[in-house]
Amino acid sequence: MSTRISIPKICQHCGNSFIARTTVTKYCGDNCAKRAYKKRKRDEKIKASIEETKQQVQGLQSPQTVQTPDILTKQFLSIQGAAKLLGASRWTIQRMIQRDQLKSAKLGRRTIIARSEIDNLFN
Repeated sequence: MSTRISIPKICQHCGNSFIARTTVTKYCGDNCAKRAYKKRKRDEKIKASIEETKQQVQGLQSPQTVQTPDILTKQFLSIQGAAKLLGASRWTIQRMIQRDQLKSAKLGRRTIIARSEIDNLFN
């Protein structure tokens, strides 16, 4: 069942006049509909980016609770944790263990280092 209505309209994207066959038609053709969709999506992304930037700026201005990293509160550290705490590589920590500069213990396959050993390095 087809209708024979023809409604003169103006395209919301390009502004050209056209004859619509339905009451809900907004665009003169498929290309204008696709371009309007892309523009709408691009505008949404820009708006989301602006909102994210506003939130980041507000986050920097408002006082935040400072969270202490896990490494600072643990009694025993893995080789990676000790390396991260000291700002050294894993291999440097392992060489220090081999030279007996750091005492360590084995738990199965894991090597752990007491936090007090790391603190004693600088005393």
